[in-house]
Amino acid sequence: MFSKSKKDSRQEAEQREQYEYARTRILQKKGLLSHLIYFIAGSIILAVINLALGIGKEFPFIGYHWFVWAIVIWAFLLLTNVFNVFVKNRFMGKEWENLQLEKLKKLQEVKIASLEKQAKKEVLVAQESEETNPETEDQL
Repeated sequence: MFSKSKKDSRQEAEQREQYEYARTRILQKKGLLSHLIYFIAGSIILAVINLALGIGKEFPFIGYHWFVWAIVIWAFLLLTNVFNVFVKNRFMGKEWENLQLEKLKKLQEVKIASLEKQAKKEVLVAQESEETNPETEDQL
């Protein structure tokens, strides 16, 4: 009845892949924005807990302003998230994956061609040895 051409199905596959990539990027950026909002709100809450309520000043080994350490550690985690979303994804995104896949496919093709060549060589050697040393039933 209605059959799609290979070109149409390939275009649909590319569109579906582009959609999935865009959807993934949007989710990553949405998660990063959520993390930023939690960081700001959490930092304010930690500062209020420490400064206004005085919670944690009984721990002398941490220091009176312990919330600063918590915020610094959290900021490091936030920066790690920013790095993953914007930097790592740019260098190791879909294009990088496709490039690596193509490299691996070429290496595999070379290895397969080498194995086929070696197998043909072994078959030729086996055939030549059979021709030079024919075994007859009389010799057995």
